[in-house]
Amino acid sequence: MIQRVQSIWLLLASITILLLLFVPIVSSQSAGSEYWILATGLYKKTNGVAGKIEYFKPLFMNTVAVAMLCFATIFTFKKRIGQKRLIIFAMISTLFLGFWIFDAAQNIPGGIASVNLGIGAFLPLISLIFCALALRGIRKDEQLLRSADRLR
Repeated sequence: MIQRVQSIWLLLASITILLLLFVPIVSSQSAGSEYWILATGLYKKTNGVAGKIEYFKPLFMNTVAVAMLCFATIFTFKKRIGQKRLIIFAMISTLFLGFWIFDAAQNIPGGIASVNLGIGAFLPLISLIFCALALRGIRKDEQLLRSADRLR
């Protein structure tokens, strides 16, 4: 059923991944300029003027794809086995996305050692937790259906 709790968890997982497009992942101060990384690219702010230095098109597309996968999984509620497989695939994709973001963070001027972690650095982990909770909700539904079948 679409109104089950796992739908809420999957929606929250999708939203947290999409927040990577708007929330800074890492930031750094170097040579009088402020740099920060979003899933869309590397940005620089000098003298109050902000601009994009580098565009991460593959990272952007992958971020949107993982978010859409989490969202689309909500609508596969009629096939619980397929929904569980899609959630596991979304979790693996989120892990790869996290490693890719770490790799992109190394492009920040000043190196990775001098960065300040933003909220965006923890969003893939939060999304993994939401996916795991959705998986647990599906397993509970399966157990409930099995127990109902035993009563018949």
